[in-house]
Amino acid sequence: MGGFTDYEYYDATGLADLVRQRLITPLELLEAAIERVEARNPVVNAVTMPLYDYGRRAIAEGLPDGPFRGVPFLVKDLGAVIAGVPMTSGSRFFADTPPAVADSEHVKRLKRAGLVIFGRTNTCELGLSLTCEPQLHGPTKNPWDQTRISGGSSGGAAAAVGVRMLPMAHASDGFGSIRAPAACCGLVGLKPTRGRATMAPYLGESLGGLVIGHAVTLTVRDCARLLDATSGPGPGDPYTAPAPIRPFADEVGADPGALRIAWTAQTPNGTPIDAECRRALGDVVRICAGLGHRVDEADPAIEREAVAPAFLTLAAANTVVNLAGHPGRRTPNPDEIERVTWGMWKRGQGVSGADYVRATQTAHRLGRQMAAFHADWDVLLTPGLATLPPSLGYIDMMLDDLDEYWRRVFCMSPFTVWFNLTGQPAMMLPLGRSASGLPLAVQLVARWGDEATLFRLAAQLEAMRPWFHDKPLVAR
Repeated sequence: MGGFTDYEYYDATGLADLVRQRLITPLELLEAAIERVEARNPVVNAVTMPLYDYGRRAIAEGLPDGPFRGVPFLVKDLGAVIAGVPMTSGSRFFADTPPAVADSEHVKRLKRAGLVIFGRTNTCELGLSLTCEPQLHGPTKNPWDQTRISGGSSGGAAAAVGVRMLPMAHASDGFGSIRAPAACCGLVGLKPTRGRATMAPYLGESLGGLVIGHAVTLTVRDCARLLDATSGPGPGDPYTAPAPIRPFADEVGADPGALRIAWTAQTPNGTPIDAECRRALGDVVRICAGLGHRVDEADPAIEREAVAPAFLTLAAANTVVNLAGHPGRRTPNPDEIERVTWGMWKRGQGVSGADYVRATQTAHRLGRQMAAFHADWDVLLTPGLATLPPSLGYIDMMLDDLDEYWRRVFCMSPFTVWFNLTGQPAMMLPLGRSASGLPLAVQLVARWGDEATLFRLAAQLEAMRPWFHDKPLVAR
């Protein structure tokens, strides 16, 4: 690579520090990122909408003096509205949707942080998968093994960061769509507390409150600093998360004290856990005990059988609403949307108002059950995924059997949707490696509103098991 050859030795905080010290310019950083997209995107298919001139114009017009001034940034092609820039939601049905006239509040905050948006990343259709294989743009491949999935729905973001096009990228999570890609690609992936990030002005909530936006990052400190820059209520939000006592960035490196940490490998749906995923969890349990935390096996007493059905009811009803949002006010033809989307649309037409209310009440009841659990435990540890990232095509949204599709999704990732329903903050950390060299993640879950504890513990684990310099071959 020409230009700024040390680009990949820095996280986003480090790059911003270089800009602040005038050791590098934002334009030099952008060109370094573009060079890597051009070289590596053909391998992984992460960036589906280059916006290079958009980024160059932002720099030329002057960047805000935010915490990430001059750092290149990619935005997911779903949920994040950029004025004048199309958003396809990974769907042929929405491919010709005209651009919005105003940024979403989250995008405004990203820009105020000084980030330089220069492209959109691939996503599955309407975010309805934990893989990223849309018919519109083709599959995004795992940087560590291009025969495997990168995770979804933020698979493009995770592959782009994993292959070191940039140190962090926008992502969102409705049933694991930040955390599953982070686990697949060896990254930090935080799903914040429900209401921590606003959806203003276009939505109050999405998927019954299950969806929230944030990012995938290379380091814990970037994750914390970006959350400081983007969190907080927007005008008219239906609910908000409690304000932090101090900046989340201050929690990184802070002493967490002796935490009460529970761990479980019992899945809500009874699916078995791969031995390597279980081993990674065991390693982290031992590390936590060695750090002086109280660590014990303790499985939360929740209504396990209610988790997947509640989610599927909410997802089916929301699919009907989402497809009704076509600007042409028309309904899709079967050949315009993928088979799983079609199946969820048809299923959603049979969801009654009472069904929807019961599903939201189930989610709230699960939240109460987890609140009771956290009266005794500060953190819950689970495996990140139940399996290694599966092969491309295994959970493809072109499967004909809708029930089999969702069975495969939740057999791969049984621990993620649980915490979308409860609204708690949950974080993936890449703390292990499989025998074949694939990343293995462990999930950290804290009580509602307590990202601070996650950042303190995550920073300890990052120091014990650093991963920043681990790179897939395609990025070397």
